[in-house]
Amino acid sequence: MTIKAENEQKEKKPKAPSRKNKKDSVTVVINEKVPLLSPKKRENSEFNGASFTGAVLNLSTTIIGAGIMALPATLKVLGLVLGVAAIAFIAVLSEASLSMLLKFSRVGNSDSYGGVVGDAFGKVGRTILQACVVINNIGVLIVYMIIIGDVLSGTSASGVHHAGVLEGWCGEHWWNRRAFVLLVTTLGVFAPLSCFKRIDSLRFTSALAVALAIFFLVITAGITVVKMVNGSIAMPKMLPDVKDINSVWKLFTVVPVLVTSYICHFNVHTIENGLEDASQIQSVVRTSVGLCSTVYIMTSFFGFLLFGDSTLDDVLANFDTNLAVPYSSQLNDAVRVSYALHLMLVFPIILHPLRLNSDGLLFPSAGPLVSDNPRFALITVGLISTVFLGANYIPSIWDAFQFTGATAAVCLGFIFPAAIALRDAHGIATKKDKIISVFMIGLAVFANSVAIYSDVYSLFQRNAASRS
Repeated sequence: MTIKAENEQKEKKPKAPSRKNKKDSVTVVINEKVPLLSPKKRENSEFNGASFTGAVLNLSTTIIGAGIMALPATLKVLGLVLGVAAIAFIAVLSEASLSMLLKFSRVGNSDSYGGVVGDAFGKVGRTILQACVVINNIGVLIVYMIIIGDVLSGTSASGVHHAGVLEGWCGEHWWNRRAFVLLVTTLGVFAPLSCFKRIDSLRFTSALAVALAIFFLVITAGITVVKMVNGSIAMPKMLPDVKDINSVWKLFTVVPVLVTSYICHFNVHTIENGLEDASQIQSVVRTSVGLCSTVYIMTSFFGFLLFGDSTLDDVLANFDTNLAVPYSSQLNDAVRVSYALHLMLVFPIILHPLRLNSDGLLFPSAGPLVSDNPRFALITVGLISTVFLGANYIPSIWDAFQFTGATAAVCLGFIFPAAIALRDAHGIATKKDKIISVFMIGLAVFANSVAIYSDVYSLFQRNAASRS
């Protein structure tokens, strides 16, 4: 055989597909049963992949949602020192759980969270995972709508009425009441943005959402600094007030809020599948968690410093009083409106995996959701309607956070990744992985059990007080 013929045979030999760079090959091994979006299911074959920046923005938008508004209230419970330390600790633990999840995804060639769980625990495990995503994301989206309603129409959940932006501008009218404002927001904003079938299509709205969150932080920090300079801010408590055993139990009520604030596990595979270079996903995760932790700590610090023991469960509701700084009214409105817009833009990012996992539960044997427009529309309308009704009947974001954070969120963020490592279906878990996994599960079960007990106890106490 001549050298020329040998070279021709080498050129004809097919190359193995690479999962690291999706430009190298369009041949991707997938699992048709997984619930989240896989490369084969992209509706646009000309799409070459998302950039690193776009992926960071989408993942950061998934993380920075309504949780940031409840974090100043966690500092009111824990104190400044313990509160900031708790936020940083949960960030480190969340990054470790995401790294563990990605590690087992690669060895099992899984391109969805459901695929990794299915690889370790079979169909039953995958179904439970899908149910947790549905419960968590519906709860989170209800919180988003509650906050938007609080900002635009006001709230009386704390027993004191806090006027909304529209009420402050125009007075009380039928068209600025909560139900109508949320209906208009749903039809005018949520519905159009929810029609995008590929998550990378939302990268521009994600960039704007992150910018609005930073804008909120800058204004809050600026107001706090001005008030510190003129000496009108009292020294915040550094540590929690612990008087008896009940006050100790109360400390654990912040755990679901902290856990919920970092849950992005249901979107990490979808974002990885859309990356131009999927090997960048670990850097995307670290960059996003680092960025969000910085925003979280600074927002919690300045928010609690600004309002102290008057900090409400939803700190946005605090921005309806005279802040004793120049242009107080305008700054109040800018803070509240900017974050309401932020949540409107985050909504479709959270709805995306919710819709895919709902489809996996309801139609497990059906074809790709993106190619079935009637099914896509039916699930989208059903989910948005459910969230709309929940936002009109659940009074407080703290109540919603306590439910989702103590149940589905802790499973998604810690218990499932740890269980996958302990199951170790491919024999790759290190001793460190297993130690961290046992710690995660133990901490999650203990802390959330105490949080649920404390919430139920407080509920009975409130009911008894209301009867007397």
